[in-house]
Amino acid sequence: ESPYEDAHDPDAGHFVYKYRGTDPNQPDNVALRNAMKWQRPIAYLLAADRGFYDAIFPVYVQGEVQADTQFLLIADSATAAGGESASSFAALRREYVTRAVMVRLHQKHFRRVVLKAYRDRCAICRLTHLDLLDAAHILRDKHVKGEPIVPNGIGLCKIHHSAFDARILGIDPDAKVHIRKDILEEIDGPMLKHGLQELHGASLVLPHRSEDQPNREYLEERFAAFLAA
Repeated sequence: ESPYEDAHDPDAGHFVYKYRGTDPNQPDNVALRNAMKWQRPIAYLLAADRGFYDAIFPVYVQGEVQADTQFLLIADSATAAGGESASSFAALRREYVTRAVMVRLHQKHFRRVVLKAYRDRCAICRLTHLDLLDAAHILRDKHVKGEPIVPNGIGLCKIHHSAFDARILGIDPDAKVHIRKDILEEIDGPMLKHGLQELHGASLVLPHRSEDQPNREYLEERFAAFLAA
């Protein structure tokens, strides 16, 4: 719910940064225009959550669209230096770096909001070590409905996230855990027994807010893929 109208479209290969106000000669807008003219690197602070920002550096002002009262920003690697800034190779590299930065920001934001909803613990095993937790997509990024929103995510530890993606572990629309039949019949060490087999039939620990809980239709579609495996 940012008050700013900035845009971050990976397909475009650049960030859209709106003017301060509408006057092209407002001092902040002049400063950005000068940064573009002299190709000076700037730091871009992107709001990620209330009171939290992701810092992107270095970022360069690539262009200005006065009719739309906006600048175009593009990221670069920290080692990129000015001599090749006008080359077509540099432009392509910066577009690539910018897209990679946007994907990373997208992943960080999705992880942050999902784990916040799941109170920083695995919904299956209750592990609370943040470094070992992921935000698992129910419908994958490339799916037409695979949006980076909390109802399309589940807070899982890295083991259960990997098992979920490998279709060793499935979650039905009622948020019950299922372990694949061949895995249930396998004999191995304590990790398999306690970490997977004994969780068959367990219920997820879901977010308190109903709007943060997994979308049943998404779970149903993902569970059908698990059963097919």
